[in-house]
Amino acid sequence: MTFDGSSVALLAAAGGILLLVLALGLVFLRRASRESREQAAALVGEIEARIGGRMNELVDMLTKSEQETRRARLLGGLSASLELEDVLDRLLHAACELSGADAAVVSVVDAPGGGPLVRALGVDVGDAEGLEVGAPPDGRVARAISIQYRFAEHQANGSALLHSALAIPLVYESEVLGHLAVYSERTDDASEETLGQIEELAARAAPMVENARRFREARLLADMDSLTGLHNQRYFHEALAREVRRAHRYGRALSLLVLDADLFKAVNDRIGHLAGDGMLAEAAQRIGSVVRAVDVACRVGGDEFAVILPESSLLDAEQLADRIQEAVSARPIGEAGIVRFSAGVAELKEREDAQALFERADQALYRAKESARGELGEPRYGATSV
Repeated sequence: MTFDGSSVALLAAAGGILLLVLALGLVFLRRASRESREQAAALVGEIEARIGGRMNELVDMLTKSEQETRRARLLGGLSASLELEDVLDRLLHAACELSGADAAVVSVVDAPGGGPLVRALGVDVGDAEGLEVGAPPDGRVARAISIQYRFAEHQANGSALLHSALAIPLVYESEVLGHLAVYSERTDDASEETLGQIEELAARAAPMVENARRFREARLLADMDSLTGLHNQRYFHEALAREVRRAHRYGRALSLLVLDADLFKAVNDRIGHLAGDGMLAEAAQRIGSVVRAVDVACRVGGDEFAVILPESSLLDAEQLADRIQEAVSARPIGEAGIVRFSAGVAELKEREDAQALFERADQALYRAKESARGELGEPRYGATSV
């Protein structure tokens, strides 16, 4: 438990008063008769007990004040952003701090532009999609769902991670927006105090999640590429900067994949620009079919695409490049026939900004394009982590 400067001063003053009273009592005891000393000792003991009780009350008051200040800070922090991902991340951190949980997952059932959206703290995003908790099967809006795992989940190092979970619905105007779940290594049930805090947090967060959803819907109209249905270049640079800040703030991995259609100019010259646009639209749909819900797929130029991969390593980006290559080239696209992409991948470095990350991925793409010049070969990508 920690106190601020004013709290420490109050405790010090109370302690000083107690020491002064005890000192005066000792002086008096030395000079008084035996009977008087006994009376004085009793009086000093009574005063000491009262002051001790007052100090305990003061400590309790200060502790409650500190807890209330922390709670108000966490709840107030939810409204600091209108970006849906930021709101959900702040909600996760508040849930873990208030409940003392070891991990948390929040799911939004109908995120604009991407269907379900899952964010996690303390577990990998991929694992979180298997841990998310939904409504009871009978359709009721349950106050809370408590889960005890018979067989605990384990981390890679073998230590137990999850033994119990507590899930609370995010409800706004009778609509269930999603669920917030906190996970613990402990096997005991959550206390009523913890349940009350998480319920209050969910109730306070639900309107903010809904506001962020509506803001995202409005932004999507301005941020969508009309040809492909993916995010446009402006949104890409904004999202990349936001994810870079988030990765640095929370110490998370972040990778970037950029893609470019091989020999696209030759395709345009052969089948015409209108058919070439149709090829790009179909390729974009195939790209979108293999990326995760948390990934951000964008069209950043004529035939150039990019995918932002939150909480993902360089290897994850390389594997996604292979999946995209397979999806795009699996069957012909209209008059264009079999289409392949070259790719460049890069993983965020410490203290690197969004522009530097993009430039490294783009340079890797250029190297891949150079190796592909003149023919349509096997799947390939350029990787850079230095």
